[in-house]
Order: sequence, then structure tokens, then C-alpha cells
Amino acid sequence: MRPNDQRPPGAPRSALAELLTRRLTETYGAAADPEQAGRMAAYMKGVAPFLGIRTPLRRELSRAVTKDTPAPAEADCAALALRCWGLAEREYHYFAADYLRRHVSRCSSGFLPVVRHLIVTVPWWDTVDTLAAHTVGPLVAADPQLAAVMDEWIGDDDLWIARTALLHQLRYKAATDADRLFAHCRRQAGHPDFFIRKAIGWALREYAKTDPRAVRAFVEAERTTLSPLSTREALKNLTPRP
Repeated sequence: MRPNDQRPPGAPRSALAELLTRRLTETYGAAADPEQAGRMAAYMKGVAPFLGIRTPLRRELSRAVTKDTPAPAEADCAALALRCWGLAEREYHYFAADYLRRHVSRCSSGFLPVVRHLIVTVPWWDTVDTLAAHTVGPLVAADPQLAAVMDEWIGDDDLWIARTALLHQLRYKAATDADRLFAHCRRQAGHPDFFIRKAIGWALREYAKTDPRAVRAFVEAERTTLSPLSTREALKNLTPRP
């Protein structure tokens, strides 16, 4: 598939994905806690049902699910992620996002359409942010030509795609393309949605750990366009000027 293909991807055949999905549903299903599930779903604003597995236990169970399984190929990653996203409970989506984070180096730029599908399917910050920083980010870093796709995503009508473009460099540190980061923040500075404004501030705050002077200068230059939320978040860890 082309890197910015927006057609829903089909799940490839994968014996590994079938094995992992079977283990996953059996292992997670046995650990379900309906009472806790209700609280977790409420905390996440009802975006999806939950099994009720707390994060430490979920990670322990995930290690058991993947134990003694081979490293996946790109097709295995796609098949597993799409299968997990086809299951209702949110913990299955978390498993897939964590699996992709671990194995993103085995995926090419052609994997990006799969990730886009995951981002826009049952979207909320809990999965989108992980995919943005830990899957999309490494894919773009490995293939700089994908930066042009991020330039398209930043103007997307879907706020979660735009948020991904803002956050994909979150872990780049000194490798951050500051001009692109600032251009993306400027492009969406007037966006009315909380999640975009928060992402602008977060992306700038993270880059400020690497180049505080550049971030401060950008914020000062864009005072009239950045929202108070974005500005506050961007400068959160910077000491005020005397």
C-alpha cells in the first residue's frame, strides 16, 4: 500500500497472529474483572468496553502471551493489530499498540496505512498517543520521505490524525526537525479542540528539554495565535525570564 493510502487495510494471513490472538483472548479473558471494567470504561469516557485488567497485571499477562514466540514479520504485525482492533475490549487494543511499539523496526513505510486505520478506529488519546510516538514516529525516522505524509496529516479533518502529526516527533530529542514541528504547531494553533491544543503544548514542552531557547522564541513569536492552553503547556518546565 502507498504510505498515505486511506483505504481500510485487509488483515494478512498469519499463523503467528492467529496463535497470539488465541492465547491473548484466553489469557485476558480469564483475568477479566467486571467491577473494575466498569470503572475503567467510565474513566475513558465510554470510548470502549474494558475487561477490567489493571496495567501491571496486563503487562505480566502480555509477556506470557508472547513467550517463546518468534519475532514477527511486517505482515504478522499487521494481522495481529487488525485482529486485536476487531475485538471490542480496550485491553486488546493496548496489547496490539504495545506489540507494535516493540516490533516497529520490522515494519516498512508501507505499514503506515495500517497504523492510520488503527488511529481512526475507536480513537481516543490512550491508543493514539502510543501509536503516534512509538510507531508512527519510528516509521518516519526510518524513512524521511514519510515526513511529507506528516505534512498532509497535520491538515487532516480527523483531529486524531492531526494530533498524531503533532506528536510523532515526541521522542526525537536532538533529531527533531524543529522547523517542521513549529510549522505543524503554527498550522493548528487556532484549532478549537482541546486535544489538538494540548498536543501542541506537549510537543513543544518535550522539545524544550532539548532546545528551550528555540521553544521560548517560538512561543513568544506566536503569542497571538497559540491558545493559552498550548502556551501554558509549552512553557510549563521553563523558568520564567527575570
